[in-house]
Amino acid sequence: MRTITRLAVTTAAVLGSVTPAIAQQADSPTVRPTTIAMAIASDSSSRTTRADSGGSKADPAPPPPAQVMNPAAASRAATLQPITIQHIRALDQRGINVFETPKFDGVPYNGFVLSWGAAFTSQFQGLDHSNRATPNLVGTVNQNQLIRIGHGFNNESANLYLNAQMAKGIRVALTSYLSSRHHNETWVKDGYLLVDDSPINWQPLIDLMQIVTVKAGHFEINYGDAHFRRSDNGNAMYNPFVGNLIMDAFTTEVGGEVYARLGSVMAMGGVTGGEVRGQVTVPQKRSPSFLGKLGYDRQVSSDLRVRLTGSMYTTSHSANNTLYSGDRGGSRYFDVLENTTSSEATNAWSGEIQPGLSDKITATVINPFVKFRGLEFFGNIETAKGRKITETADRTWNQLAGDLVYRFGPAEQLYVGGRYNTVNGKLAATDPKETVDRVQGSAGWFITPGVLLKAEYVNQKYDGFLPTDIRSGGKFGGYMFEGVVAF
Repeated sequence: MRTITRLAVTTAAVLGSVTPAIAQQADSPTVRPTTIAMAIASDSSSRTTRADSGGSKADPAPPPPAQVMNPAAASRAATLQPITIQHIRALDQRGINVFETPKFDGVPYNGFVLSWGAAFTSQFQGLDHSNRATPNLVGTVNQNQLIRIGHGFNNESANLYLNAQMAKGIRVALTSYLSSRHHNETWVKDGYLLVDDSPINWQPLIDLMQIVTVKAGHFEINYGDAHFRRSDNGNAMYNPFVGNLIMDAFTTEVGGEVYARLGSVMAMGGVTGGEVRGQVTVPQKRSPSFLGKLGYDRQVSSDLRVRLTGSMYTTSHSANNTLYSGDRGGSRYFDVLENTTSSEATNAWSGEIQPGLSDKITATVINPFVKFRGLEFFGNIETAKGRKITETADRTWNQLAGDLVYRFGPAEQLYVGGRYNTVNGKLAATDPKETVDRVQGSAGWFITPGVLLKAEYVNQKYDGFLPTDIRSGGKFGGYMFEGVVAF
């Protein structure tokens, strides 16, 4: 209860100084915020359902208020790349608060279509760090001495997207990392087939596909909702902050997911190989991973949207499960709490906690999301239990996170936000209970729907780590600036 109270107080304090000034503007009838997609894109208002609700034909959205369709919004819409692929999330501002790809998005099928996209991100980092770990000499090198960091630009990252409309309701997606912190070379992140319509003219299957979606290939698994709001290497459009969660549940695996969506209710079940790579060797060390998700997502009115989901992921045996270490793009906070021998690529996950549950793991998470006009709340209540191959007893890690974001302006092109994030658990069975707390405050400006500039203040502290751990008494903090381009 104390942690939940601290969460509410922290996020409210970050917003408290700025909300009164912007609330008066937001209440003005000429600039009342509405759905981002409706405000900035004229084609969104003609669709049968909201692109960001994940609804179906049985759950149409109310029409957008006429007063938001102003010349400024129309001018911004003119900068957008038309969406020609069905059941796809836009890479620009229109993709904000889109979770599962929409079942019915109003994009007509006009035969085969090939679509390219890209996203680029760059940061200016102004962070400082310190610790109180005892010296750990290996030869003449103190492994617990922090590397000296200054203020400057981080290496840029970039993504390339390829989508092909193969048939009505059927598309193929391919995402490549052109450059990332962990890998400087180009390589494929994922590729999959998404089926939302019947490939054959058989009425029972046509009727079934009105509510069913099938996803198969090597893809970003749909565990929780935080992965829809995180920065994915070169694309940071959907994240109102610069950094992702401390325990970043994100990975790609080979397998399939099946969705059933009826009105505002969604159910998903999936099975994968349980690892970031598909492999057939040493089968005694591997077993399938199973995941599931239940959710309710409804646009109650033009002002209010409510979403609540619960997700589960489990595997009994794995050679190298990466649910909390699958982000091959790396952390946004370069070199924090790393030693003098570290490098940006090798130590790519600075500031994150990877609990090391690489053999056996069961993770559950509940994600509430509420958006009222320009104000939105997103929460993450998570527990992960498991062990690595060399351990005989399970360890448990808990994560709690919540953020408040206020979007304002005729097209919600401006925002301020605050987040509190805490995790606790044991990195080894003999360790004391370790805790990491982070506070983030941010502000952002969509100069155009495809160009975003944001600033963040971050402060992170480590508690309970052994004196021999470099993170003992550790903390880092300061400011970040980030620029994002996506189309």
